[in-house]
Amino acid sequence: MMFGDVSEDTCNDRRTTILADVGNSMVKLAVLSGVRQGMPCLEDHYNLDSHNFDCEGFANWLMTVASVSAEFHIASVYETAATRLETSVAAVSAARKLSVRKQRVLFSHLPIEVMTEDPRHVGIDRLAAATAASRLALPSHGAIVIDCGTAISVDLVSSDRQFLGGAILPGPSLLSRLLADGTSLLPEVLSLGDTLPVMPGRSTSSAIVAGIGFGVRGAVCRLVDEARKKVDAEVDVFLTGGWRDTVQGEIPSAQELPDLVLSGIGIAAIEISGL
Repeated sequence: MMFGDVSEDTCNDRRTTILADVGNSMVKLAVLSGVRQGMPCLEDHYNLDSHNFDCEGFANWLMTVASVSAEFHIASVYETAATRLETSVAAVSAARKLSVRKQRVLFSHLPIEVMTEDPRHVGIDRLAAATAASRLALPSHGAIVIDCGTAISVDLVSSDRQFLGGAILPGPSLLSRLLADGTSLLPEVLSLGDTLPVMPGRSTSSAIVAGIGFGVRGAVCRLVDEARKKVDAEVDVFLTGGWRDTVQGEIPSAQELPDLVLSGIGIAAIEISGL
């Protein structure tokens, strides 16, 4: 399959390239439909709960987007969910006579130099997002990537496409669960809200919302400030992840890109397949 570099319409092979971002909470899927200005074009998004697959819904989606042949590029930070996905793909392939190929995405597939102690132990989601950000940053600019998910990462990419590392902290839902698990009286607050919390909180639950909400905002802003000091260049800031609303607006220059990790997986798929 060959993709053009101008629009999605150039893909006419019957094999469908599917990207999978397997996270601790969600499995995010999308079809790679083409390449535009060096970046993957994504369509037909579909999400699965990492802990409770909707196998029938997934099968119906897969047969809708790939009725003849599919090639999966899977980047995972949750092996149990990745194995479940591969098992589901095999079941659909056998039942519906769909030709399928599967490829795990590794750090070595990404066109970014990883300057950490052991690149193999860096989350592939962090590296995929950093790869996409390095393509999107302005020439001669570095990049800071904020990924707000089950965990929050703030990572730094140099202007010459080197992944320099970063910081990791618990995300809002995990912080709430940790408070409940580590104490005898504090509840797990499931509705943390997308808006700025109220301070002071006038109930235990609203106090937890205030602590987590302002705590996450403060931590991320401080980490971004520290990251800016580590590169001798201007930096562009990118925000992604399912909990990105928690810090939305705190860093006015941040570009919000919900598909940043999937875009990085798409870049790896292009590198692997020579598309």
